[in-house]
Amino acid sequence: MIKECTKLTAVVKRVESYIQKSELDKTLLFSVATHSGEMTISIYTPAHVSTSGLNSRLLRSPPRRTLFPARYHRNFSVSCALFSDKRRESRRLVTVALGVLLQWLAVPKDAVEASPFDKYVKRKQLDPLEAYVPAVLLAGVQIKELEKSLEVDEPKYGDCRNILRSGPASSLRVNIRAVAQYAADGGNGKLAFSDVDQCLSALEGLDSLLLRASRNDPGASIDSMKAQIVTALNALDSLLKTVPADVLDKGKSVADSYFFSQEEDVAPEKLDPDVKQLESILSM
Repeated sequence: MIKECTKLTAVVKRVESYIQKSELDKTLLFSVATHSGEMTISIYTPAHVSTSGLNSRLLRSPPRRTLFPARYHRNFSVSCALFSDKRRESRRLVTVALGVLLQWLAVPKDAVEASPFDKYVKRKQLDPLEAYVPAVLLAGVQIKELEKSLEVDEPKYGDCRNILRSGPASSLRVNIRAVAQYAADGGNGKLAFSDVDQCLSALEGLDSLLLRASRNDPGASIDSMKAQIVTALNALDSLLKTVPADVLDKGKSVADSYFFSQEEDVAPEKLDPDVKQLESILSM
């Protein structure tokens, strides 16, 4: 009997704790019943019974919540009448709001203020503008030479495609974007990046035409290829207009020195520092 009273006291304490945590009305009624060795504790709350059909049905068959695991020989359960829908809705809203708040507090402040991709994408620090201008100029010369290769009787379209993938033209995508970024820093970003897109789109169209021509596609005409070349060169010229005049003049001088070093096969240790920097840019 003493053992049963001890268990009953523990159950009552758990029920009181459950009431406090659930914010139920303190005027609850308890009933204890023992049937065939099974002890049942029930909680009733007449003050919060709803008159809706759903609540009435639940009241006639009150739900039960087991406070102890099933491994005990005696099962203890708690039954509670359904309280008002308004209180249920209020508790639900509080729970949702608390969950959102905790999730927000778990996010570092820096992660909220920064872009979600900042930790994956690191912007490479650009070299000085003077390093990119000669590379763009040389790529323009290379594209002009490509146009001359199309004027022969039987153009080698495969070789023409290789020209777009070698020398200064191979790194043109990176170099013109760097020039456009400097233009953007100076307030001309919209026009500069438009030139970049137009140039790259024209070169991609040219490459596609060369591929089709290499497969004997009659729709890939020489005229359409030249039109793409003209578009690309015009876009390059427009982009270079955003470069300060002194930087552009120096870029032309470095490009000339690079041509001279290639033709004369100048030893690396005798190269001008600007030419060495240009070679490093072209090798990227």
